[in-house]
Amino acid sequence: MCIFAFCLFLLLFEICKKGIEEMSLLEVEKLTHSFGDNVLYRNAGFTLNKGEHIGIVGQNGTGKSTLIKICTEQIMPDHGRIIWQPNTTIGYLDQYAEIDHALTMKEFLKSAFAKLFDMEAQVMQLYEKAADGDMKSLELASGYQEQLETHDFYSIDTAIERVANGLGLTAIGLDRSIAEMSGGQRAKVILAKLLLEKPDVLLLDEPTNFLDKDHVAWLAEYLSTLENAFLVVSHDFSFLDKIANRICDIDNDTITKYYGTYSEFLRKKTLLREDYIRQYAAQQKEIKKTEEFIRKNIAGRKAKMARGRQKQLDRMNKMEALEQKEIIPHFHFPALPLTNTEHLRVKHLAVGYHYPVLSDIEFSIKGGQKVVITGFNGIGKSTLLKTLIGQIPAMQGHFKFSDQVIFGYFEQDLSWDEPEQTPIQIISNAHPDMVIKDVRKHLARCGISSKHAMQAIGTLSGGEQAKVKMCLITLSPCNFLIMDEPTNHLDVQAKEALKAALMDFVGTVLLVSHEESFYRDWAQRVISIEKK
Repeated sequence: MCIFAFCLFLLLFEICKKGIEEMSLLEVEKLTHSFGDNVLYRNAGFTLNKGEHIGIVGQNGTGKSTLIKICTEQIMPDHGRIIWQPNTTIGYLDQYAEIDHALTMKEFLKSAFAKLFDMEAQVMQLYEKAADGDMKSLELASGYQEQLETHDFYSIDTAIERVANGLGLTAIGLDRSIAEMSGGQRAKVILAKLLLEKPDVLLLDEPTNFLDKDHVAWLAEYLSTLENAFLVVSHDFSFLDKIANRICDIDNDTITKYYGTYSEFLRKKTLLREDYIRQYAAQQKEIKKTEEFIRKNIAGRKAKMARGRQKQLDRMNKMEALEQKEIIPHFHFPALPLTNTEHLRVKHLAVGYHYPVLSDIEFSIKGGQKVVITGFNGIGKSTLLKTLIGQIPAMQGHFKFSDQVIFGYFEQDLSWDEPEQTPIQIISNAHPDMVIKDVRKHLARCGISSKHAMQAIGTLSGGEQAKVKMCLITLSPCNFLIMDEPTNHLDVQAKEALKAALMDFVGTVLLVSHEESFYRDWAQRVISIEKK
């Protein structure tokens, strides 16, 4: 009897243990949300369990980033519940968060361990009291000391160096002040602090946007071995394949959770979609056949049978046709005439804001050349482009475009003077002579649906906003395209469309990109920028 009881105890223990391991950290129930007439989710839901690594996927505009913002209560949904397990610590990657510019990078990263440093200060105070004979203080100090050791307090510098090195921050210098950093560098510092904090749940929206391929590889390895749970939005599917063991797919107003890697998800979704289409087609055939029978016999001698068939039809659980929300984009950049003479010469150029981030830059570009600028993220590539187009002044040296150059510029920052304006209004304001019908046509060609075209630009996804920026460029003929990380927010279809457009463009191209796979097939020259 005792042996039986013991075995039962072990069984119950294992069941409880498994239950704890599968415990939901986050439950999303009956989620419904829309922007105007554009419904993102309808009675959708999913769970995030302990240890789950979930990749959130879907085409541009389906609501991936919005879902993250709903989970962090930045956006309140129209309906539904977001239930976090009590005492769950959440880390959200906000690439545009305000940082105290007076801090150095190391000081900012150390703030991830603020509670531990406070505990150390308490320990020191308690030891001082213990020195005066307060034994209770000694006991408390010993307890706190154990907690510090458990949380690897005395290895903080090692942890900081590991993460900083993995994300390419040591090359910038841990003693560099936040004020002296570019936007890309600050974004990486924010990500580094988030990783060091090790919250119960990480919420990451496009974490690879500011990372080079080596740093993407490091982050993938780091996240794949992480014990804590996370939700990650990313258009880098090779990255997702390495880090995710679950996929949440946003499609046709629903959120479907798949178990397995991204590659496994693609196979499963394809099979399920094909099966659904077959079932839908078979049901439609049956409905059409039944309706035809009812129409022919409703007033004849088979009227009773027809009424019975009608009742069956009324009770039928009718399948809905799959809606294809995404319009396949097609970009075309109209080119002005040009010659193959020198279009741009840069000599001994220094760029920066308060101090030079890059110095002694030299290169030239001939008309019709397609040139890519690379270098580790945060080195100052965006600052260089902003200097070339005249947004900020050069600090030293000079550059000169040929007189025939008329450029089109794509800026990676998704900022708008009036974020409440719709894409239709933005295009119309830029081209007041264009009739609304043509505005809609051009937006649709660039992959913007009619619903999104009438929605405030600030509420659209990063990918949709990027397409509107592309649309503006396609409506202004130029012979020199300058583009700063244009693929950051684009899905696969939009990236392929952009690649095709750049390959077809007969003018000059100067592109900053960290995606070698994007430019490898068409770039004629790659300029690698390094610190001097």
